[in-house]
Amino acid sequence: MITSNKQKAQDDEVEKTLRPKNFDEYIGQKNAKKNLKVLIEAAKKRKENIDHVLLFGPPGLGKTTLAHIIAGEMGAGIKITSGPAIEKVGDLGSILTNLNDGDVLFIDEIHRLNKTVEEVLYPAMEDGKLDIILGKGPSARTIQLDLPKFSIIGATTRLGMLSAPLRNRFGALLRLNFYDEEEIRKIIQRSAGILNTKIDDPGCKMVAACSRKTPRIANRLLKRVRDFSEIEEASIADRKIVEKSLKMLEVDELGLEPIDREILQIMIEKFDGGPVGIQTIAAATSEEVQTIEDVYEPFLLQIGMLERTPRGRKVTRRAYDHLKIPLEE
Repeated sequence: MITSNKQKAQDDEVEKTLRPKNFDEYIGQKNAKKNLKVLIEAAKKRKENIDHVLLFGPPGLGKTTLAHIIAGEMGAGIKITSGPAIEKVGDLGSILTNLNDGDVLFIDEIHRLNKTVEEVLYPAMEDGKLDIILGKGPSARTIQLDLPKFSIIGATTRLGMLSAPLRNRFGALLRLNFYDEEEIRKIIQRSAGILNTKIDDPGCKMVAACSRKTPRIANRLLKRVRDFSEIEEASIADRKIVEKSLKMLEVDELGLEPIDREILQIMIEKFDGGPVGIQTIAAATSEEVQTIEDVYEPFLLQIGMLERTPRGRKVTRRAYDHLKIPLEE
């Protein structure tokens, strides 16, 4: 699945090589970059750590990449973890006590931290203190450890699921938006150079148009186009090669995959185009609610094929036209 927000194991190493190393290489997200440059320069002048930063937005837009760039610009080490991986307070304590002064701790999917861990994180973020309870019952006692000076960069696809106390402890909240087609084309051209793959302008435009305005998907499509052009022994990935590659992947000219089309078709055929609740859509398509909300719905809303109403989701006229299904008035 091209739109999956999970990294494929065989693509991990390639993904790292495609990742920009600094702000000059990082294409798009102008507002976020502008704010981060100010934060970093100010922190450097004061010879302090950068303030805690929260990055939010749909998956695949460059949150992890920005975390690496921030650490690099600050000349700091970076430790990476995720909300689900920190199951117990002891796990968090182990991570925090092993940081060095100036380090950046990147927590992906930070909205999935459990509440007990989250509460221990508050004093760590504000005061650099770690409160640990030893023992149980009447004999229990609390000790407070001083932590190294560090900065947390949190990433989430679901800002609304973050508790207000945690959200308020971040000094900067930056939203990452979908990319425009020109930015995606530049990313594809840069990635093609790194992958030693030649792609002509029409082919590049076609990949960009099908990338759902998301760099991760653009890079994955490009890698599959590269594979196909190698099998075909083509010296350059032209429009014809790209068309064949996308056809094999069942990706249409707008970047819709089979599951996108299935969601729209089920809503039209079984529920008269809606409005219909997200739980019902999930049950009808055998997909998880969170997957639909995080992966498929944002793009369908973005391109105007789906709309949210107080009564549920509704298919738009554009979706009927794209699927070539007559709209009954």
